[in-house]
This record gives sequence, structure tokens and C-alpha cells, in this order.
Amino acid sequence: MTADELRALVPQIRRWARALGFQQLGIADIDLSEAEARLFQWLQRGYQGEMHFLQKHGTKRSRPAELVPGTLRVLCVRMDYLPESQEQSRQQLEDPQSAFIARYALGRDYHRLMRRRLQQLAQRMEARIGPFRYRAFVDSAPVLEKPLAQQAGLGWMGKHTNLIHPRAGSWFFLGELYVDLPLPPDPPQSNHCGRCQACLDACPTGAILEPYVLDARRCIAYLTIEWKGSIPEDLRPKLGNRIYGCDDCQLVCPWNRFAQRTQEPDFLPRQGLDRASLLQLFRWTKAEFLRRTEGSPLRRLGYTAWLRNLAVALGNAPPSARIRAALREKQHHESELVREHVTWALAHQARKSCAR
Repeated sequence: MTADELRALVPQIRRWARALGFQQLGIADIDLSEAEARLFQWLQRGYQGEMHFLQKHGTKRSRPAELVPGTLRVLCVRMDYLPESQEQSRQQLEDPQSAFIARYALGRDYHRLMRRRLQQLAQRMEARIGPFRYRAFVDSAPVLEKPLAQQAGLGWMGKHTNLIHPRAGSWFFLGELYVDLPLPPDPPQSNHCGRCQACLDACPTGAILEPYVLDARRCIAYLTIEWKGSIPEDLRPKLGNRIYGCDDCQLVCPWNRFAQRTQEPDFLPRQGLDRASLLQLFRWTKAEFLRRTEGSPLRRLGYTAWLRNLAVALGNAPPSARIRAALREKQHHESELVREHVTWALAHQARKSCAR
């Protein structure tokens, strides 16, 4: 195809993307040299914790043509996922007996849905221009999705390291379609965080060490999802009632006043998780956990880590005889990890009772 033909194709690609449920599509070139340097510096500092997969593929993550030979451009898309008003989210977070789950995980797993839509987008392009080489990714391979999305004009990297769009905030998923077509790239978004540091001040564990630098080892999302071991004792009280991820930095971001509620039914809360209590979820059996989390991002956590996180949150809850009774039921759980956190929770409950 000629340069003019490729340029004329771009508006149609954007229309197809909108029709498939994406809120925006941008086109990025594949020069990620600045992002690569930042990534390697971050890894050298050990801020990735036990997420060794971030180093496993070397430069494939930051050099798209090494991951998918022949790649010339990356089509980046975003899809809104906010399932409820931010005020509702704040209310649940502020109720110490409620279980707070990161809003992205309340509905169905987004990976398959978005990857299928990207595949459909590629097929529509093929029907128009003929075969070309492509691969779709949704957090499923070594891809620097946020720097690519920034280069594609989908937003800028906020100080909390999430992507922010000036008219949509940050409550959205990202996906990529690597293509061997020399499409005209979009201009990148400029940064509009200014002097604001609301996200740094709001981080419960101080994981945002400085603007744009996150120490994952202190991040609640890492501690409650990626980390499968014992949660450091000094950080347990800071987790509050957060049992899967953390949205504090997004809830305080002033740009999220422009965020839109999702239009995807699959992203709406399932199993009453948007209003569940800690005690209710702690009493799930393993079979119930597996049944209720089918098709959910929560499934990857596993039942043992689920109980670990809930035990910590129950320890942080206001002292209660019902909570102590529920914790004692798990004192002899088969998992040493669960037993350890239950014992801590009971002791923490007791200390708070004495302090009254």
C-alpha cells in the first residue's frame, strides 16, 4: 500500500475500533529507547520484587520487532472499566468491615474479551487490505504497554505510573496489536500532572517513592496479588480492608473527575463483590472460591492467598467477637501461610481491644 492509502485507512481503523467497544485507538512507532532505559534502571534497583518475568525476556519487552519480527507499528487501544461511581468505591474502602477489591477485578477477566476484539479488528483490516502480519496482546506477553500507549496518544504516564487521559482519567484497560504496516503514528500525549502529588500522598504504604517511581515491593497490588509469601508484618496494618489490589491513587487523581463508567456488561460486578463483607468472603470454602471466581481475575490469586489477604483485613477491622470466632475457625488450617496470618490477625484484634 502507498503512504496515501495507509493514511486514508487510519480513520476507518478508528471507526472499527469504536464499533468493537474500544474508547480510543492510537498508533505508536516502536522506538522505546527512553522507556527501555527507565525500565532497566528500575530493575537494577530491585523494585520489581519477585516479578522475575519482567527481566526474563531481556530487550524483547522494549523492542517490539524483537518480540514479533517485522513489526513496524503498534495499534494501542483503551477500554473503560469503571463499574460504579467513584463515590461508591470510596464508601466501600472507608468501611473497615467491607472487602475492598480493585475495581478492575469486580467483573469478568478482561484479557480474553479484549484480545478477541483486537483479533476482530485485525480481521476487518485484512478484509479491506488483504493479509498482513499481526499479533494481539492484552497483558499477555513482554510488552511495554504504557509507554506504547503514551506514544500512541492515549495518555501520559502519571506520577503513580498509571496512564492518564485528559478526558477519561485512568480507569481503563490497554491492549495492543503489533502490525507490519507503516501506518502514520499519532503524536504522543504531553504530561499534565504539574505540581500535583495527590497520588504520592494517598499511597497507604508509601510505595510511590518519588514521582514516576514505584517500589512494587511495598505496593498493595503486588503484596495482595503477585506476592505469594508472607506479607511483611510492618505493612499488614497499612493494607486496611484491601484484599485484592488497591485503587487509592486513582480515587484521589483529579483527572478522574472525567472518568466514564464502563459500557461493557462483562466488567460490571459479579457475585456481589462490590458490596461483600470480609466475614462473608472469609467463610467461602475452596470449592465456593473456585466456583464464584470462574472467569474472574480473582481466580489467579488462589485460595490460600485469598485467605491470607482476608485474614490480614479481618485483623485490621474493628475488634469484634464475630471476627475473632471466624479467625479461630482457621487457626488450624492446612496451610502454614494461612495459619501465620490468622495468628497475627487474632493478636492484632486483641491489641486493639486492649487499646480501647
